[in-house]
Order: sequence, then structure tokens, then C-alpha cells
Amino acid sequence: MNIQSKSLRRYVAPLVAIAVLATATLVTAREPFTKAELKVADDKLTQSAKRGYDMWYGARADMANNGLACANCHPDAAATNPQTFPKYMPQTDRVMAYREMVNWCIQNPQGGKEMASDSADMVALESYSYYLHRGVTIQTGLQTRQTAGPTPTTARGMNVKGTGIGFDK
Repeated sequence: MNIQSKSLRRYVAPLVAIAVLATATLVTAREPFTKAELKVADDKLTQSAKRGYDMWYGARADMANNGLACANCHPDAAATNPQTFPKYMPQTDRVMAYREMVNWCIQNPQGGKEMASDSADMVALESYSYYLHRGVTIQTGLQTRQTAGPTPTTARGMNVKGTGIGFDK
């Protein structure tokens, strides 16, 4: 075997291996999720958002000791702008994640107990707030430069179509 043949094999063998792997990947690849899998995921997210809605409007008593609920200051998750976090918050003089800000609100204005950041209830509050902010333009910035809140499609006392979340069906 001559030197040219050895050099050629050294370069061709890896290329052949890559071609075989690429072909095998194409043959075995599928859509990331089936319609049934997407339905299950959407149903789970909706259940979490509905739980978050109920909590947002005061369903969990230990979130406050003064009668306030998240909705007193943020009806329909207004002015929460979860899509802008993490960001600097002057109340704490540091950059905070959204769930940290939720806990700050539970502990300070509401006088409630801190919620575990990895709890299903915290995820439910985030699910509800993020759900209402789907499609809202992401803008980072300080607290003084907020994005516009979502346009509510439902609210108590208003003659509009319900979102299907919580009691507003």
C-alpha cells in the first residue's frame, strides 16, 4: 500500500462514517411531538395555569395575612411582565428572577409565607402569569420601563368571552 492510498483512507473513512450516521438519523427521526403528546402537554399547562389563576385571586390563604391577593395589585396579571425577568428591582437593589419577585410580593405587600421556588404552586402562579403574557413583546429594562400588560379577554363584571381559566369560563 502506498502513502497516497493511506492518506486517502484516513480522510475517506471518517466521511463515510458521518454519511452513515446522517442517513441513520434521517431514517429514525420523527416529529418532536405527536398530536397526542402535544395535547397532553397543553392540558397539563392549562391545568397549572387554572390553579395559578385560582391562587392569584386568593385561593391559598397562607399567601397573605392581610386579605390581599396578587389580583389586588395585578388584576389579570397586569404589570407583572414576567417576560422581562430577570431584571434589576430597586426594592431589593439586585437582579431578580420572576419567581423571586413573586415571593417578594407574597412576603411584603401580602404578608404571607415564602413559597418554595420549585413547588407546584409557584409553577402554577408562573404558568398563569406567563400564559396571559404570551405574545407580548419582550423588552428588558428597569422596573421603571415596563412593557404594556396583556389585554384581558375576560374579567369579572365585564361582558366579554371567558378565557377558560379558573372561574371565567
